[in-house]
Amino acid sequence: MTIRKKTDALKTAPKNRAAEISAARKTAFNILLAVERGQAHSDDLLRGKAVNALSAADRNLATALVLGVLRWQILLDRQLHALLTRPGAKLDAEILIALRLGAFQLLHMDRIPARAAIDESVELAKQAGHRFASGMVNAVLRKLAKTPQASDEIEAHPAWMVERWINIHGMETAQAICRHGQSQPVQTVRLASSAVADELGAAGVVLEAGELLTDARTVDSGDVAASEAFREGRVRLQDEGSQLVAELACACGVEKVQSILDTCAAPGGKTMILAERNPQVRIVAMESSTARLEQLRKRLAFLGARVECRLADATALTDEAAFDLALADVPCSGTGTLGRNPEIRHRLRVEDLARQAERQRAILAAALRAVRPGGRVVYSTCSLEPEENEQVVAAVLASNSNVRLVSLEAGIDSLLRKEILTSSGAERLRGSLTPEGFLRLLPGAFHTDGFFVALIEKVDGD
Repeated sequence: MTIRKKTDALKTAPKNRAAEISAARKTAFNILLAVERGQAHSDDLLRGKAVNALSAADRNLATALVLGVLRWQILLDRQLHALLTRPGAKLDAEILIALRLGAFQLLHMDRIPARAAIDESVELAKQAGHRFASGMVNAVLRKLAKTPQASDEIEAHPAWMVERWINIHGMETAQAICRHGQSQPVQTVRLASSAVADELGAAGVVLEAGELLTDARTVDSGDVAASEAFREGRVRLQDEGSQLVAELACACGVEKVQSILDTCAAPGGKTMILAERNPQVRIVAMESSTARLEQLRKRLAFLGARVECRLADATALTDEAAFDLALADVPCSGTGTLGRNPEIRHRLRVEDLARQAERQRAILAAALRAVRPGGRVVYSTCSLEPEENEQVVAAVLASNSNVRLVSLEAGIDSLLRKEILTSSGAERLRGSLTPEGFLRLLPGAFHTDGFFVALIEKVDGD
């Protein structure tokens, strides 16, 4: 529905009518308010009881509203404040959330009638205890509906992030990263067997071939999470880039791997791939959070005793030369996942990168101590920032005389020979290798989150 059509719809809207708030909008409002107040993260709340209790249609709408508002929030605030009588006025959180919800629906959801977007936003403000300000919400949203607005993906990102990406990658790539950050991520699944695809098809889920991996499938339509196969763990949602990191770790290890360390294992998707590709190998999966460790244990219980889930901080590893291969998929800023985790852009500050990098260097150094001479460590992040990627690797290499960088090209070739990678996927991945042999998946170049991957080998100190 165009802005003009929405404006026409306003003419027929009854006046002074108390709107009923849909369950989806009420839930979205509460989630966004909790995020605004720093009480919780949207991804946790969108998997919570309040959302799960909704009907499928309301669940989808609530999710779209939350993620959409968070993606466009920076630009929405600018557009909304320009319509205030006092553009610099500070608004209460409840009023701001009601305005953002209404504005997002008016500007970015063509199928939502203007009447519903405005009336329910006004009612949200009233029910939040701001009856006097609800008139302002109504006036601002009506003005917005009558004023065409441009949707600039770059302006929906913090200026400091965009400036960095332009300086590092150039304007065209920075624009592609921003477009990806404003898009609904491609939903990708990994199947336990080919028979699961037929089962999902019978349940109304339409799958397409993955972009890179032969075992990956993208969801064209249908609700995977509602299927019996999903509930029983025979299909899992996992970004194709995330799957690729684990596949590369398996392909880049030494011959006759007997032990693998996953330093930061939760939520466990990569650990499962390590176990799948190495069925006879002992795996230690570490996690520093007690709650996340418990979730990890439950998820990996089907693998039995060969996977040890250990509560430990990866920076304080005491294992010396105990493993043949280690995966250090470290905690990071997550700037490669802004489409999936849009609120990161609102809480991340440039000074946070140095703090993250300090911990990342410590984890990588500990992982290298934990592998034997000849063993290898795959280091990965879902960050686009050099401080967390190339600079971390360079710092650790500079402080260790018994390690060397290895190109990931051989790992890509190995995955192609094993028919784990598609031929077109392998060709495109080779084009994403840096001169140093790092792999850099940029959002917009692939239908994946952004990832950085490096391979380091420990050599004999003698």
